Amino acid sequence: MLVDQFGDVVITNDGVTILELMDVNHPAARMLINIAKAQQEEIGDGTTTATILAGALVNEGVVQVRKGVPVVKVIEGMCLGIKKALQIFEEKAIPVTSDDDAVLSKTARVAARGNEDIADLVVRAALLLGKKKLLEPSFKLAKIIRAVEGAENQVVSGVIIAKEPVNMEMPKKLESVKVLVIDDALEPEEMEDEALGTDAGFARYLQLQEEFKQNIEKAVRLGVGLVLVDRGLHDLAEEIFTDAGVMVLQRVSQQELRQAAEFTGAKLLKRTGLKKEGKELLQSMGEAAEVYVEEKLKHVCLLGGKGQAQATVLVGASTEEVVGERERIAKDAASAVQAAVKGGIVCGGGTVELAIARQLQDIRQEARGMAVYGLDCVSEALKQPFVQIVGNAGFNPLEKLGEVSAAQIEQGSSSLGINCDSGEIMDMRELGVYDPVLVKKHALQAAGEVATAILRIDTIIKKKERGSPNTLQEEE
Repeated sequence: MLVDQFGDVVITNDGVTILELMDVNHPAARMLINIAKAQQEEIGDGTTTATILAGALVNEGVVQVRKGVPVVKVIEGMCLGIKKALQIFEEKAIPVTSDDDAVLSKTARVAARGNEDIADLVVRAALLLGKKKLLEPSFKLAKIIRAVEGAENQVVSGVIIAKEPVNMEMPKKLESVKVLVIDDALEPEEMEDEALGTDAGFARYLQLQEEFKQNIEKAVRLGVGLVLVDRGLHDLAEEIFTDAGVMVLQRVSQQELRQAAEFTGAKLLKRTGLKKEGKELLQSMGEAAEVYVEEKLKHVCLLGGKGQAQATVLVGASTEEVVGERERIAKDAASAVQAAVKGGIVCGGGTVELAIARQLQDIRQEARGMAVYGLDCVSEALKQPFVQIVGNAGFNPLEKLGEVSAAQIEQGSSSLGINCDSGEIMDMRELGVYDPVLVKKHALQAAGEVATAILRIDTIIKKKERGSPNTLQEEE
């Protein structure tokens, strides 16, 4: 539970959320928080892993420097160790197909922290969209997640717009709808105030008003039923659309606007696009089989679009306090599922990292001179996710670390780990504990970057205040 000075409360188990909301002032600590943010933006999951690895690399590096190992050698060894570890992760990756719902479900449940209802929703959405969509560089499955207080868990085979019609007189349900998407304000073209002070300027103003009215009426004649607007809506347009029984949603977010355009097959138009000839404007419109207002949840659903397949995951929450956390959990699960399809999976629970840590010890001879101590730092850091997991489960980390390492060597299996319920050594594949390779690779890479940056620092100097008298005097 994080509480601010005004008493506002956030309840979360999400690593990046905790780090972002913590009151942290130390510059090195801020760098560790930034690595979690970078992990979240790039992959969407694994922020806690990235932070643990970064902290471990810094701690191990400082220990070696205090022993007398030059910082440059520690960093050289770290870079070598991380490079080798990333290669081994790729070698151990198990490919996943987008229709392998069993593996995807297990991966989603781990990322969803055991919330099976949320994991199942995410997997259903992934199967609905298919591998081609999941592999698109610009598409993020986490973007289709929406948590709403009082909603029921469901996957909508369409697009949800978190807006209500502009006024109560507009229709609440439409079928076989033509959709017009305006990536602009739906208003007459603007004129400079100075121009309105002249007769010619005022005449031009009246002309633009009339042209705007004609363009709106033209859209109505073409049979438009739903209009989505990026910004505001002019009163004249609202009146005409209302009288014609057209539903209009204004100030729609860019993400929802583009999703709706892709789903319905509509083209994003500026306000000047309404000047097009009727046939050309008609071709710019999309189509949806059904559009209806969900009054309780205050949003509009678009179903049966003629464009690209879309899905929206609606996650229910019982109270306002848990809405944000349920959404964060669902987004983590969605990011993990998409990463699994893109880059494959490995067994989780920190087991693969233990195996890679041992393999790094086997290649110590590849490090030059004292750089071997930097490679050791990576080896030790890779043990920390396992140590943290086992410690959280209430077991002795050192004891379990020794037992699992011995069992992995004896049986030649990197998938052996600890069952956190019983404390017994088990195969993570039998438990269904999987992690996406991309999550682990990016976490280690990002951790290495921030750790080497921190280790290079030997002096922290407070910057001069901006706008201080000395600064102003220097500028003069």
